Amino acid sequence: AARFAAAGVPVLDPADEAAWAHLPAADPRPAGLSPDHLAYVIYTSGSTGRPKGVTVPHRGVVSLLADVQRRAPIGGGDGCSLWTSTSFDVSVYEIFSALLAGGRLCIPQGEARLEAGAFLDWMEAREVGSAYLPPYFLPELRERVCRSPGRSRLHRLLVGVEPIAEPLLAEIRRSVPGLRIVNGYGPTETTICATLHDVPLAARGERVTPIGAPAANTRVFVLDGRMRPVPVGVVGELYVGGVGVARGYLDRPALTAERFVPDPLSGEPGARLYRTGDLGRWLPEGALAFAGRTDAQVKIRGFRVEPGEIEARLVEHAAVREAVVVAREDAPGDKRLVAYVVGDETGADLLRAHLAERLPEHMVPAAYVRLDAMPLTPSGKVDRRALPAPDADAFAVRAYEAPAGETEEAVAGIWAELLGVERVGRHDHFFQLGGNSLLAIRLVFRIRREMDVELAVGDVFEKPELSLLAQHLRDAQLAQFDPGQIQELLALARAADVG
Repeated sequence: AARFAAAGVPVLDPADEAAWAHLPAADPRPAGLSPDHLAYVIYTSGSTGRPKGVTVPHRGVVSLLADVQRRAPIGGGDGCSLWTSTSFDVSVYEIFSALLAGGRLCIPQGEARLEAGAFLDWMEAREVGSAYLPPYFLPELRERVCRSPGRSRLHRLLVGVEPIAEPLLAEIRRSVPGLRIVNGYGPTETTICATLHDVPLAARGERVTPIGAPAANTRVFVLDGRMRPVPVGVVGELYVGGVGVARGYLDRPALTAERFVPDPLSGEPGARLYRTGDLGRWLPEGALAFAGRTDAQVKIRGFRVEPGEIEARLVEHAAVREAVVVAREDAPGDKRLVAYVVGDETGADLLRAHLAERLPEHMVPAAYVRLDAMPLTPSGKVDRRALPAPDADAFAVRAYEAPAGETEEAVAGIWAELLGVERVGRHDHFFQLGGNSLLAIRLVFRIRREMDVELAVGDVFEKPELSLLAQHLRDAQLAQFDPGQIQELLALARAADVG
């Protein structure tokens, strides 16, 4: 307190009644205060890296807290944790959901803020009933509540920030009688959470938890590049309207005009939509699914790829609790997708096979790195810059099997030269061995020149496995002959065998 006072910061000591003895006992609220007045400013770097102050009015905060209280009520005396930093907008939810309901706001210190086990011990000791938990604390919570069903005092849990497997949350909910779990989504510019999803007791398959439906007094749209609604199941950009939309960015009118746009779908004068930069799609049951960021889109081998969509499919695997996919260029000109997963031990080949059943070939990562925990920023988000480079064991390479037949051997020889590898097996994958679109073009020219067969670049992308590409070349060679010539060649071959 002395250091704050020396810096000119006002300090109120609850024990020093003289500090406010001269103030009136009546409601100090100034005349004319309305829900549209400013409640707080929180700075966020977002995707630009340059901090910007988001100006948030009272109305959005009150609306959201009332909605969550309706879904999962807390009462006077309930213990409510404050885990997040006050520079992170979830702290507004934690603080005021407790104080507006007459709850006890419990603030962890030291190790309890950093380590899942210590935090859960702290929660039990203080009989915390309402909490926000970051995704990387949830597996430890599941282990505890499954070992001792009914032990936890939790009855309201808010989760979010990163994609979370729905079976994980459903298992936690089943193990804690009376627990309500709400998965929230929303940029700071839409007042903490724009959508809410009540996690069911029974998970609907191995899939990522939906981000749900719009919160009270909120509208969410999935729009294309011309701001037109897209059909159910089609990915588009998320736009948010309603009481949660912030005023804009402090002293940044140009950026405010760029991100807070007029709402063409509302008849309300002056209505605006916040353009989130996030991607999503409507599910058949009416909930929203998160599908990544527009500015996280990367270009791999000529294809535009949404890492968020790959992450969502990875978390559907039973062994994966968290997943992050990034495009790495550890060697100049060699950009590859790398998946980082937290979960049970499983081979890269199994994860690759899981994705290959659900995604096109160009969206399947080349490498898979298992981590004990994701590196995090101070606000609990994944620090992508701290993710390690993959080693040789991270690549989904199948056991070596020698090429079979002249065509496979010829193609394997061309691959080895172009890719700079010692040997190529019949099940090896052109792009997993380091191939890219430029090398695919060179491959096509080499095959045309040396094997005298027509091949398109698209054929390499569609059949990147050596044995499949070789079979395609054999089929193309046979197609050069008419049926009569083929029968004549087969007869000659049979006669030679007899001879």
